[in-house]
Amino acid sequence: MSPRGARARRANGKKYATWLAAGVVVLGGTAVTAVAASAGGEGAGPGDGTRSAKAHALALDGKDPKRRALPRTGTPTFSLVGVSWEDSGDTFEGTAQIRTREAATGEWSEWHDLDFDIRAPESTEGEEPEVRGASEPLWVGPSDGVEARVVADGEETAVPEALRLDMIDPGETVKGKGNGKDNGGTQGGGKGDAEPPTSGAPTGPAPGAVPAQEPTGPAATTIPTAPTAPAVVSRAGWGADESLVQDPPSYLNEVDAVFVHHTAGTNDYTCADSPAVIRAILTYHVRTNGWNDVGYNFFVDKCGTVFEGRAGGVDRPVLGAHTYGFNSYSSGVSLLGDYENGGTPTAAARQAIADLAAWKLGLHGVDPEAEVALTAAADTGVWKKGQVATLNTISGHRDGYATLCPGATLYSALPGIRTTAGASPYAIGN
Repeated sequence: MSPRGARARRANGKKYATWLAAGVVVLGGTAVTAVAASAGGEGAGPGDGTRSAKAHALALDGKDPKRRALPRTGTPTFSLVGVSWEDSGDTFEGTAQIRTREAATGEWSEWHDLDFDIRAPESTEGEEPEVRGASEPLWVGPSDGVEARVVADGEETAVPEALRLDMIDPGETVKGKGNGKDNGGTQGGGKGDAEPPTSGAPTGPAPGAVPAQEPTGPAATTIPTAPTAPAVVSRAGWGADESLVQDPPSYLNEVDAVFVHHTAGTNDYTCADSPAVIRAILTYHVRTNGWNDVGYNFFVDKCGTVFEGRAGGVDRPVLGAHTYGFNSYSSGVSLLGDYENGGTPTAAARQAIADLAAWKLGLHGVDPEAEVALTAAADTGVWKKGQVATLNTISGHRDGYATLCPGATLYSALPGIRTTAGASPYAIGN
């Protein structure tokens, strides 16, 4: 064990003890170690037909300081994969590519690049000793084999220490759970199903939909009347494993902006897959990155369904981990899919982002078509720490941080999304 690893254990004894009980061990070579994503041992749910998410890790060892390679290796089933390393302060300059074997057919995929746009939060959450550096996770669907190659080809002369491949099995929920159906999992009015009508048109109010609570804390004094909330599939609705979250949420004074992201990976998912994708991202952000919860405040899928992200209340100003340098002013919404390499956001997704942003900003009296001046809390590659950035109140991730996120086609759609948000029935005053 490295000295840093020992310090991590001493500094976070309670959380480490929980993980140890769940079997958190990473072996070298090509041995695959199961890392249960909750304290449920092998990942079985509490006798209700569910199966908890699980994480598996492969240590990428080797003698060449600049290269790591993993030959085709059979693994336990997983659906999401990424690369991580010991110290989140070490930025990786290089390339990492993976290919996976489809569990159902045994066919190997093409090589896929992993993106390295993740930064640990600039808040105290990012200073925890167990926080790791990591790539963006890649959704690949049910797979049982992997091959990888990693090369340090930037200014760095070596790959980071304790480099490993992280594979996530999102688990399963009972039928009707995880997609907002038949389980009271939708907040607000409007659509709550993972699969909307084939026309893509918005549906009417969901039966038994529960209105979002009135805003509390600082947001409650900003405006006299909160705007009506759009439909949001709750964390219970998509099957979040709440045992992963060790610490209570933190809150902002107010939400001044909404940053739009994409999850990258693939657009080849069905909307019935969306809850599983989100469960896998939650597990990756906690088990791999070492964060307290999933980083984004909201998710949207290509069918236009909105999902609650980080816990703490959809109508409250929850501090997320999505836009390094500007988390303390903003809410983050991520569209499932890749919009840099050919993907195009659907009309339903654009409308959902616009409505969500209009509502979230409206809770704080913010015009979704306006600009706002925000002070960067860290060097982001676009802004220096302490520099005042003039941004749109609905901005792309790349406006705040040096990244391609949210992808070229989604970024080019943002002007239209702002206009739609201004006219949205969920905007304040409409």
